[in-house]
Amino acid sequence: MRNIYWDQDKSVLALIDQRSLPRKLEYVFLKTHLEVAEAIRNMTVRGAPAIGAAAAFGMALAANTSKADDTRGLLSDLMDAAKELKSTRPTAVNLAWAVDRILKVAVGFPAQAGDLRQLIVNEAQRIADEDVEINKRIAKNGVKLINDGDTIIHHCNTGSLATVDWGTALGVIRMAFQEGKQIHVLVDETRPRLQGSRLTAWELEQYGIPYEIITDNMAGYFLQTGNVQKVLFGGDRVAMNGDVANKVGSYMLALAASDNKIPVYVVVPTSTIDLSLEHGGLIPIEERDSGEVLDLQLRGEKVVPIGAKARNPGFDITPWRLITAFITEKGIIYPPFKENISKYLDS
Repeated sequence: MRNIYWDQDKSVLALIDQRSLPRKLEYVFLKTHLEVAEAIRNMTVRGAPAIGAAAAFGMALAANTSKADDTRGLLSDLMDAAKELKSTRPTAVNLAWAVDRILKVAVGFPAQAGDLRQLIVNEAQRIADEDVEINKRIAKNGVKLINDGDTIIHHCNTGSLATVDWGTALGVIRMAFQEGKQIHVLVDETRPRLQGSRLTAWELEQYGIPYEIITDNMAGYFLQTGNVQKVLFGGDRVAMNGDVANKVGSYMLALAASDNKIPVYVVVPTSTIDLSLEHGGLIPIEERDSGEVLDLQLRGEKVVPIGAKARNPGFDITPWRLITAFITEKGIIYPPFKENISKYLDS
């Protein structure tokens, strides 16, 4: 089952509404690029590869709904749509990568506007289909690092819901389980939006993979007491030197793992690597609405004082020195990252 798909007959984009999980599984159907932009902002769809594919289809919707009757006018509308879509979430590089890939196909296209519209739909579909195949190659490369009997801490959600299908870090875990390896997953809740306990736990239920939910601040305890053999998480943007922007809490998890000599594997497609940024300090960090923190309730009542304020960065930066390796569709990248990342991208 795909998290994202294009309905060719109706020319609409279908997305699993991740805000409704795990209570109910339902799709939303989007007709314009503005609806796609809002779905990315409010996290109806989330996960770096997933929002990249959604943005590509958002460009297809912009093309289909444009009233332009020539290529020049259509390109102008596409440029406006690209600006809107890129503004939705600044940290994940896959979003801009997918939009720019659509623009590259569109710019300079000599045929009639109607032909260009179909070409854009086809390219967005190609991005989605490639994502599934890339994730499966990532899983095949990563599964060799998972041993029978491993307990793995996993942060945030990196499964089918974070991609078009299959998943990145959770995709590696899924393939290891399907190969018959006896594994156990400790699922970080991933506050404040609880992508771990809401989404990752729900996916593991579907696959039948044994798991237990832990609060984010319990990870250090399990790492210190020898209960964990691996840490796996994804990434929203990787700088040239190997610094990683990922869901906030990844840095603290990697610190605790490093202190206890537990390997940390970051699982990403190579489209997540941004060679234009020398280090992670240059990655823009999204600051989300403080209400996501302040609206926390216990037994139906808010737990914070009236008038309380909060900070809510959506991501943090894990320095390259805390990362054991990157698992990608092109292979496993070990240090020195600044040298080896460029080699793998050129291969």
